[in-house]
Amino acid sequence: MRVLVAGLASLVLAVLSNYALAQNDQISRLATDKMENFKLDSIAWKDEPLLPHGAKSALVIGDPAKPGVFMAYLKFPANYEIPAHTHPFAEVVTVLKGTVWNGMGEKLDRKKGDKMSVGGSFTLPASHAHYLWNEDESVVLLTATGPWNIKYVNPDDDPRK
Repeated sequence: MRVLVAGLASLVLAVLSNYALAQNDQISRLATDKMENFKLDSIAWKDEPLLPHGAKSALVIGDPAKPGVFMAYLKFPANYEIPAHTHPFAEVVTVLKGTVWNGMGEKLDRKKGDKMSVGGSFTLPASHAHYLWNEDESVVLLTATGPWNIKYVNPDDDPRK
């Protein structure tokens, strides 16, 4: 019986390993055709339409409108808030300038957020409601998977309307 169980377990592991390898063949890899340096004091910022007025963005690599990994800087003015929202895919946010607070839940609550200073990072699972605010101008590096989107918990908070 032990031999049968061990053999069955080995077969299952082999099948799962082959499935995982096949899935890796479908990953959209980061690609660039040039070497480029980025310095926060010389970035060409653009208005970020998915976020409330005042947010700016600058693409580092990838395309947030297409499937695949991308990285972008996001800059927020002082006293900025992003109301509760979700994203379709997981994200990693790293603070590069200033301090931001990240809270989990369906309503912005400044008593419940985690303070993140320069060098701090946080991960966000897909479809997990969260919010963000700051006191001073801040810049973060967003690493995420496209197509990037935001669904605001309260539709009235959506700046695209």
